[in-house]
Amino acid sequence: MKDTLARTLGLKSTISLVVGGIIGSAIFMKPALMASQLGSPWLLVGVWALAGGITFLGALTNSEVAAMIPETGGQYVFFQRMYGDFVAFLYGWSALAVFNTAGVASIAYVFSIYAEYLVPLPRFSPETEHLVYWHLPAIGTIYPLEKIGLKGLTIILVWFLTLINYRSTRSGDHLQILFSFLKVAAIIFLVAGIFLFGNGSFTHFSQSSPLSGWGLALAVVAATSGAFWGYDGWNNVTFVAGEIKNPQRTIPLGLSIGLLITIGIYVLMNLAYIYALPLEVMAGSAFVASDAASRAFGFGAGILMALLVMISTFGCTNGNILATARVTFAMAREKRFFHSIGKIQPSFKTPGNALLLHAVWTSLLILSGSFDMLTDMLIFVSWLYYALGAAGVLVLRKKMPHAHRPYKTWGYPVVPILFILIASAFLVLTLVNDIQNYRAGNSPLINSLFGLLLTLLGVPFYFYFKKKYKS
Repeated sequence: MKDTLARTLGLKSTISLVVGGIIGSAIFMKPALMASQLGSPWLLVGVWALAGGITFLGALTNSEVAAMIPETGGQYVFFQRMYGDFVAFLYGWSALAVFNTAGVASIAYVFSIYAEYLVPLPRFSPETEHLVYWHLPAIGTIYPLEKIGLKGLTIILVWFLTLINYRSTRSGDHLQILFSFLKVAAIIFLVAGIFLFGNGSFTHFSQSSPLSGWGLALAVVAATSGAFWGYDGWNNVTFVAGEIKNPQRTIPLGLSIGLLITIGIYVLMNLAYIYALPLEVMAGSAFVASDAASRAFGFGAGILMALLVMISTFGCTNGNILATARVTFAMAREKRFFHSIGKIQPSFKTPGNALLLHAVWTSLLILSGSFDMLTDMLIFVSWLYYALGAAGVLVLRKKMPHAHRPYKTWGYPVVPILFILIASAFLVLTLVNDIQNYRAGNSPLINSLFGLLLTLLGVPFYFYFKKKYKS
């Protein structure tokens, strides 16, 4: 068939999509905040390992469906088989409106932050920056002209990578493999340098947390949310399942290997940070990776670290752009979205219009500047769907008991049920924590509920497209 996406991605590409799609900015930004929340080095390392283990359970569970239904669109297609068109559409809408585009925006933004560390970017005067604003009731005020040089570079990066993937999935794939390799190699070099040449101490691991009881539990939940953001993107490979060669074998194997590599890297990075820096110094650091590298390599380490973060976020942005537009593309192909978005670019055989739509919306999110808010709410909404996806494995075992399953979830039904319970507890505790922060005046809104509100805004669109394509 001419009007289909070609299967061009092998195991190496799949692993690089998993590793490159996960490792972005979080490991260079989140550990400092998490250290201040937990107050214990071993709790910090433990939370990263715990979040990785929970994510791995989710990957084991989702691999069954991904191998069973290897179609482009990933969880959108899975939810359609599990729960029907309504839930599938809300997932696809949320992916476009909240977590996929906001994820790309925030990762690309970190690339520009570290670029500004090397070269100052232009910006308007404070008076000009506040000349144009958009006030959103109960949310706050957005100043699109603030840090215009930084935002402009971020938008340029998004469009540059979008056009590469627009012209060729294979070119985007080769770029992803290259930057995933460079990223992992640079991180290993950094970790080895800190332990072999750094002026650190193992006494930094001896501090215990001052928290206990409910306070400690909420601190662990808040820190785990940050770690989950670090692991987010693990399921991106399912979005391009229709373009993976031998997907029944490649997807489960690629997910497992990619996640194990990522967990190992994250644990090693945190151990290196703690060895290099006392926890209180680490907790107060704006650039924890740069400060740790300075202990190992001296004055020039800041530039080295900035380049490493730029390599990491460049590859991660590309991996997310390559994968996430496939969800909106699949919706349009199923006549659940605008027909033009489901067209395959005839010359390049890529989902060109879907890629362009995502680039436009991502650019608007970049201009809004509301990255912290979007990051918090996208994690909550993402994990709501992760829980639904795991529950869907149980649903499909009953709805399609005789379907061919090239890979079956290890430890079924214990593993998916355990993942559902953990994800549900995380969602409830996150909501409680958000409400407490809102009541205490620490947050202008309840981010998790705001994410749900944006999700529910897709309901009228569902009925519009249902009526439009009724025939």
